[in-house]
Order: sequence, then C-alpha cells, then structure tokens
Amino acid sequence: MIKGIGIDMIEIQRIKQLVKRKERFVERILTTSEKKKYETLTGHRKIEYLAGRFAAKEAFAKAKGTGIGQSLSFLDIETANHTTGQPIIVRPVDGCLVHLSISHSREYAIAQVIIEKE
Repeated sequence: MIKGIGIDMIEIQRIKQLVKRKERFVERILTTSEKKKYETLTGHRKIEYLAGRFAAKEAFAKAKGTGIGQSLSFLDIETANHTTGQPIIVRPVDGCLVHLSISHSREYAIAQVIIEKE
C-alpha cells in the first residue's frame, strides 16, 4: 500500500550559485557519507550530484507529508547507492519500503520518491 509520493525538480544552475555564495551549503544538505562521495567527483558532476541529492531529500520529505522543516531536516535524510548503482534512501525508512529515482538533464535534476508500507 502506498503511504506517500513526492517529487522535486531543481535547476542545477541554482545549486551551483548557492555553492558559490554560501560556503556551508554543502554541509547543510549532505551527510558525512554523502560528502565523501561528493568529494570524489569533479566539475559539473559534483554539482549534478548535489542537485540530485537535494531533489531526492525534498521529494522524500514531501512523500512523508512533512516537508523540510522542524520535524525533518536535510541531514536526517541519507542517500546512498545500491550495489547495482541505483540511488536509495538509507534513512529514515521507519520500516517502510522507499523507492527513489533521480534523473538529470543539462539544466535540471529531478527526483521521485514512493513510500510504501511493508
């Protein structure tokens, strides 16, 4: 049974500008393990990764029904990659199945999350 659906789209250029203007932006969005992955990337792929994770976390918060705010922050949500390469939400899953899809174009990153009760 589907518990929630969320989708988010972000302009990659907007993320690039935020990284340039606010030096702590990355620390506010990515967890420690996500930052390790981020640091292995270079150039445009680095910003693309950050934009995708930003969109994924926003989509997850929408699927939970809370949005990002008092009860859920960007750092409460952690993504990773399955051994097959697909992105996954690793926390907080709260005993639910969480499906994540992230896609990029030259200008946008988009993510969709579906949460279903086990």
